[in-house]
Amino acid sequence: MDKQQAIEKVEALRSILNRYGHEYYVLDKPTVPDSEYDEKIQELKKLEELFPELITADSPTQRIGGEPLEGFSKVEHNVPMLSLGNAFNEGDVRDFARRASEAVDGPISFVCELKIDGLAVSLTYENGKFVRGATRGDGTIGEDITNNLKTIRSIPLTIAEKETLEVRGEAFMPHKSFTKLNEERSENGEELFANPRNAAAGSLRQLDPKIAAKRSLDIFLYAVGQWPSSTLTTHSGRLEKLKELGLKTNPEWKKCETIEEVLEFINYWTKERPNLNYEIDGIVIKVDNLDQQEELGYTAKSPRWAIAYKFPAEEVMTKLMDIELSIGRTGVITPTAILEPVKVAGSTVGRATLHNEDLIREQDLRVGDTVVIKKAGDIIPKVVRVVEEKRTGEEEEFHMPTDCPACGNELVRLEGEVALRCMNPNCPAQLMEGLIHFVSRNAMNIDGLGEKVIIQLFGEKLIHTIADLYRLERDALLGLERMGEKSVDNLLNAIETSKENSLERLLFGLGIRFIGAKAAKTLALEFETMEELQQQTYEELVAVDEIGDKMADSIVQYFKEQKVIDLLNELKELNVNMVYKGPKKAEGSSDSIFAGKVVVLTGKMEIFTRNEAKEFIESMGGKVTGSVSKKTDILIAGEDAGSKYDKAEKLGIMIWNEQQLKEAVDSMRSE
Repeated sequence: MDKQQAIEKVEALRSILNRYGHEYYVLDKPTVPDSEYDEKIQELKKLEELFPELITADSPTQRIGGEPLEGFSKVEHNVPMLSLGNAFNEGDVRDFARRASEAVDGPISFVCELKIDGLAVSLTYENGKFVRGATRGDGTIGEDITNNLKTIRSIPLTIAEKETLEVRGEAFMPHKSFTKLNEERSENGEELFANPRNAAAGSLRQLDPKIAAKRSLDIFLYAVGQWPSSTLTTHSGRLEKLKELGLKTNPEWKKCETIEEVLEFINYWTKERPNLNYEIDGIVIKVDNLDQQEELGYTAKSPRWAIAYKFPAEEVMTKLMDIELSIGRTGVITPTAILEPVKVAGSTVGRATLHNEDLIREQDLRVGDTVVIKKAGDIIPKVVRVVEEKRTGEEEEFHMPTDCPACGNELVRLEGEVALRCMNPNCPAQLMEGLIHFVSRNAMNIDGLGEKVIIQLFGEKLIHTIADLYRLERDALLGLERMGEKSVDNLLNAIETSKENSLERLLFGLGIRFIGAKAAKTLALEFETMEELQQQTYEELVAVDEIGDKMADSIVQYFKEQKVIDLLNELKELNVNMVYKGPKKAEGSSDSIFAGKVVVLTGKMEIFTRNEAKEFIESMGGKVTGSVSKKTDILIAGEDAGSKYDKAEKLGIMIWNEQQLKEAVDSMRSE
């Protein structure tokens, strides 16, 4: 066979194998026996072995998984993957519908979908080819798991859409695959997975794609992140179009015109969920009209146009064996219930938080009690109540200690608080928890420095403060258990890389009381350097949007501490970055043409990339959205602008071409 004949044969085989795969894995309607598929895949493999130059990334033979990776690279989501707000009862659902109806013009309809209990992922297609897959991560930055996602047969490697398309969905493990996997692990003497969700997440975070390939995962796509010139106007239309493109969507969705229909859908699936071949933990309710979604907008954490109804938590009885105390990074003492292990909502539970001493007193909890537990939101184990009729009289009352279990310092209860707190700044438990927080994903995000490694390093007295992390030496690490040369090199590289993080990550990592990730970003954007922030007064801080009284007071007090001043000086000497590196607020942005304006970008751009245009407009005080509505102030139209251009004309919205945007950019940069 010559090369031209091989090319034609390979293309024909790939075409027919892709069709067979779509029928089997997406439509669940195979048209040929497995033996015929296997025969053709073997034929394709042999041809690719004879002509290796014909192997492409989208070939059906490439789903078995490539070589193992050393680690996952980071992926920044162009459009954040936000989580959803929760509804726990009919009242919450009605409130959501009412708020949405009151905030938009015209009638409103909803789309209800099953909330799959899996791992949220993003898939990107360019010129019709699957080029990248990522985890949700923290919503802004995820991990590149492309090779693992390629092993999921229901993800097409090519689609009939030449534009860049980014779709979101949930990768999951069907019950059949989960049962088979745990049976194999049991036979091999390995620890069993607690539930299908953990198994799916664990499979997709394997560095060796061949492991993921063996685990028969599946996926449902349910959202679009990027689709620049799509003319679709409804979420339901998007679901239909995704299906047309060969992307697997869950068929069990419904468009509902009234809230009564939504509640009927919820009630139906509350009863029917055990009959599915996969886990669901609720129903997602979305406003169908995309313009109305745009009008409703977002909070900092979630869209206002969607909500997740969570099924009522399963309640089970077990025994309270003991109450254990832990000390957090701010010195708060938290009691934890140690339970006789019991299965709840798909996983075995042996611990549950008790929050504080007052809760223990309110519930009259005693060691030895029979208690009812549930998982709040199907995630966090919680003690609901004591089964008093099962008491024998041998149960023991629990008393909180007066001294810190870690350092012996006297515990105090601050005015207005329910928690007991250790005020010793050198308490070893607090120092260790502070280190764990500092390296965490939303803070300095140091790969390889998880909780277990921090505990190990602290126990070996290699670290005591944050600055010690940046003084770790290779030889000292090599002497530790389970620390090989490769893992030590990777760890030291990750620590070195973290020095370049933008200021907001360091601020959050320092663990200043009341300063979460969002407030840290606000402060970094406003003051740009650590030195500038340190000099701010209480009055100057509360003048910043979103910085309240408690936050401002906490920041001022924090930077007065001599140990904090010493720590920051040490970090500077160790070359840890203390400057904000993100998009900055331009001088004069408050009086720029974009200040307070809602801007939509559409069509193909040649002078700027879409991200460049978006960042500039936002730096000048504007807000960039994806849909044209009555709230839009300016539409910037590139070539082939399509329906957004037509809608803007109809609404009388100001329309610019890309050259006008360039002139505005040049003008503002020259000022």
